[in-house]
Order: sequence, then C-alpha cells, then structure tokens
Amino acid sequence: MAKKIPQPTTPPRERAFLVGVELRDTKNQILSLEDSLTELALLADTAGVEVVGELTQRLSRPHMETYIGPGKVEELKALAEETLSEVVIFDDELLPRHQRELERALGKNIRVIDRTALILDIFAQHAHTKEGMLQVELAQYEYNLPRLTRAWTHLERQAGGGGGRAGSTGGVGLRGPGETQLEVDRRAIRRRITHIKEELEKVEDHRHRYRAQRRRTRIPTVALVGYTNAGKSTLLNRLAKADVYVADQLFATLDPTTRRVQIPGDNTVLFTDTVGFIQKLPTTLIAAFHATLEEIAEADLLLHVVDISHPNALGQYQAVLQTLKEIDADHIPMIAALNKSDQLKDPQNAARVLENFPKSIAISALKGAGLENLLMLVQEELFEAFEPIGVRLPYKEGALISLFHELGQVDRVEHGRGGVIIHGSIPGRLLAQFAPWKIKSNGHTPYTEQITDLEET
Repeated sequence: MAKKIPQPTTPPRERAFLVGVELRDTKNQILSLEDSLTELALLADTAGVEVVGELTQRLSRPHMETYIGPGKVEELKALAEETLSEVVIFDDELLPRHQRELERALGKNIRVIDRTALILDIFAQHAHTKEGMLQVELAQYEYNLPRLTRAWTHLERQAGGGGGRAGSTGGVGLRGPGETQLEVDRRAIRRRITHIKEELEKVEDHRHRYRAQRRRTRIPTVALVGYTNAGKSTLLNRLAKADVYVADQLFATLDPTTRRVQIPGDNTVLFTDTVGFIQKLPTTLIAAFHATLEEIAEADLLLHVVDISHPNALGQYQAVLQTLKEIDADHIPMIAALNKSDQLKDPQNAARVLENFPKSIAISALKGAGLENLLMLVQEELFEAFEPIGVRLPYKEGALISLFHELGQVDRVEHGRGGVIIHGSIPGRLLAQFAPWKIKSNGHTPYTEQITDLEET
C-alpha cells in the first residue's frame, strides 16, 4: 500500500485589527475614512496578515498619549482580545510615544504598528535588487531609530556586517564606560545609516551618468506613474512585449524597469515602470527612494495610469498628483491612460469619465484595447506639441543651446557676455531640461537686466 506523503502546511496568518481616525481639518486626506481603511486592509493582505475587524473614531486632533481617546483604547483592547488579534494596525503614522502608550495599554501580547511600518514591511518583501533593498533598509532604520526604548536589550547582530535588513547592525562594538545598551544600539544604527547613504550615493552617481548618456542618444523617456495596482506593469508588458512581474496586489513591482518601445512615426521611446504611489506615502520612503524617484522627475513625459474601474479613481488620481508635487515632478507634461476600462459595467461610461481627466485615453492594458490611440498621443506630446518658452542659458550649457536650435523653433536670439537669451518654442518633452533656465518674467524685462542676472547665475 502506497504511503501518503504529508504535504507542507501553510502557517496561520497573523490576525490584525485595524484602527482608522478621521481628523477634522485634515488637508492631505484625499480618500474617505472608509476607503482608506479598505486600502489598509488590502495592504495588510499583501503583507500576509488576516484582518479580523476594524474600529474608527472621529477627532478634532489626536489624543496626546494614545492617539485615540482613552475610552476607545478600552474598547479596542476588548475587541482585540475577543478576536484573538495579535497586532493592531493604525491607518496613520503614530508618534513613538503613541506606540509605547498603546502597547502598554493593550498588553504585552498585542503589538501596535502603523501604516508606515506596514508599507515598509511590504517594500522589504518586494525589493529584489541591491538598490531596492538598500533603500528599504534605510527607510526602516530611519523609521525605527526614534522608536528605540530601554525595552530594547540588544539588536539582532549580523556577523561580518553590511547588506543586512533593518534590525541588523552589522556588528556592534564594546560599550564604553557609562554607556547604556540603548546608546550603543542607536550609535550602531546611525553608523549603518551613514554606510547605506554612501552606497546609495554611488548608485545615484551611476544613475546620473546613465541619464547623461541617455540624453546624448536623444531618446525620450516616458515614466509610468500611478496609484499602486493601477496596471503599470501590465501596460509596460503589453507595449514592450516584456515580462515585468505582475500580480493583483499592492506594490507588486518595486524596482524600476526600463524598456524600449516603438511608437508611431518610427520613433523609439524608453518607457520606465516606477514604484506605485499611495495615499499617505511615508516621507521616509520618499527620502530613501530619492534616486529612483529621480527617474520620474527627469522624464520627458509622464504617463499616468489610472484604474478607472476603482470606485475612487479620481481620489487616487489626485493622490498621485499630490505626490508628484512633493517630488518636484509636477511641471513635467503628462497624459493619462484610464486603464481597466473593460471592467466598467457600462463601457460607454468611459467616454464620459474622460472629461474629468485632461489629455486622457481609455484603455485596457490586459486586453490591448486603446493602446494604438495611446501611443499616437505619446507621439504627439513628445514630437509634435511645441510649447513657447524663453530661456537664459550660460555659454557653458552649450549642449542645451545646441538642443534648442536643433529641435526647437527659434524666434529671437540675443548674445551677451554671460551667455545667450533664446525665445521660441520647444517640444513639450524638453520642458523639464530647460526648466532651470526659464525666464520667469513676461518677456519685457530689459535685455541688460537679463544679461546681468545671467552673469550672476
């Protein structure tokens, strides 16, 4: 009789209870409290956590000690114990004192984390390149550093040092006289943070050289941006016949991917898939992913992929615009691809929805619908749409002066000792490159004053 081989069992998922707070006069809250908690539940699922309940409260401002009111803390404790929750996840970033007081109130068997820690955990799971892992590790360390308390007897050591995830210090030296373990831990983390930043500077230098080389080839770059899970990777796969990892979950793709795509007019364009945005994107992540986000800030055109089938598509669209502003990329020309239009109950609604999104095309990346029209719009924005501009360029920026004459339409040129002033029109894709030199006046500033300003620059 054949012996049955036991199959490996999946370990039970952690049980989590969610907490959402709606603060009055919150300007950055784009999604409603209910929608934000729904998103938090998806984040928890992506992190491998089972959501067993949620609690909400509306406040004028956070409670000084526990973020939510004392009565809500008692209610939360009872609900967490009733549902056998092992972790409580707050939808906002908690101050270190909030986290400490909440864990003290809820008991030692229940951990308290916030939205930022949850996103950092997901990023740690999905980072695969050296750069991505370094960026996540940096963000984790900077998040955890102010949260160290005397309860920490030590940090997990990693022999040999370097390349560890957050929580590994790469080895800690002996304590000096009168030095507490907490001080040793903090010093070790700061040392590791310094090392990671040095490594990321090397990556950034490499990216600068790569981008400079790319500019010399004159191949325009289109950065795919959008809310997480909007379908950017699926679109890149369809356009470039690539095999970028795709999954129906938040932050499935973390590391940027660039592919060549042929567009109408027999032109070649580089399309770069970037990390998805999200409401309340942690500031630690924006800082840590500076080098990666530069791929967006230095693109010639932004292709904003929107999940038009999502109930709050417009809110997600606005959240992305807000993040683009935070990383100084809101000046770059942008078109919108309203993706997943095939999932609308009434496909005719797509035509009406377009009115809410400037320069937009309804598409289905999965089924390939509308992509021909999308590429025609990309062609128009990159090669046919010209924008009027006046720039003051020092002579040392000879490459930009040549670029304006070669690809732009020059109306007037004035030379001075400090450089050259050019008025005319350039393709929209070049606006970002000329932005630092753009004349901000109405064009009537006397020539002598312009040249003086140029020489000072």
